[in-house]
Amino acid sequence: MKYIGAHVSTVGGVENAPKNAHKIGAKAFALFTKNQRKWSAKPLSNNNIEKFKSNCEKYGYQAKHILPHDSYLINLGHPETAALEKSRAAFLDEMQRCQLLGLDRLNFHTGSHLKKVSEAKCLQTIAESINLTLDKTTGVSAVIENTAGQGTNLGFNFEQIAAIIHKVEDKRRIGVCIDTCHAFTAGYDISTKENFSKVFADFEHIVGFEYLKGMHLNDSKKELASRVDRHELIGEGFIGLEAFKCIVNDNRFDTIPMVLETPNAESWAQEIKLLYSLQK
Repeated sequence: MKYIGAHVSTVGGVENAPKNAHKIGAKAFALFTKNQRKWSAKPLSNNNIEKFKSNCEKYGYQAKHILPHDSYLINLGHPETAALEKSRAAFLDEMQRCQLLGLDRLNFHTGSHLKKVSEAKCLQTIAESINLTLDKTTGVSAVIENTAGQGTNLGFNFEQIAAIIHKVEDKRRIGVCIDTCHAFTAGYDISTKENFSKVFADFEHIVGFEYLKGMHLNDSKKELASRVDRHELIGEGFIGLEAFKCIVNDNRFDTIPMVLETPNAESWAQEIKLLYSLQK
């Protein structure tokens, strides 16, 4: 069974995310547990936590179908000590917030070398950051999101993701989220059935489907291998509908949360229906 939804608003409190997901017919959802563009946030209250759990139960959302996303500011591979420690502290806080909410995974962007260290050194630092955080938390997996490779961001190819996973000590608590737009603009052509099959055969060989813990379903405003991260409505970008037909008809993508991050929140209910309609 496919669990398709969107990254919904938490305005008024995290407890509103399940309500907002239910309103658009989502079977899964993503959320920020704090303001994604600020370093700090007030702690979650007992009221926030209890209402979030209650609303998840009310609307039928299990932890395995919820994909929280961390702050955009965090760089777990930062080459400078003070900035790295700040990122690690923020990432730990995000993981702890997920733990309090009863969530079992946290989606994150790997990090950037900022042209100050080698890619290999940055990947090593990212893995060390993950290990430190997993040692201080329980029950929540760190889920690596592939990037478009914009600027000095790493994690844009399967080999880099596999290198990070290889260095993570607790393999039970590490996973991957594939963003279709990011994959496409990083150079993975998933726009035809044949190419889609090849890309995910490579993913299985290099990373492994056992690590796939979520997906972001986005078309792309930019061309293949442009290395630019610009999401588009499903079927209206350079990827087109064929890739999404492949996803919704492939049982390897069953059970995981698959969420829209397309530009227009008003279209999410319609896009969710569209994606389900592609099932044969």
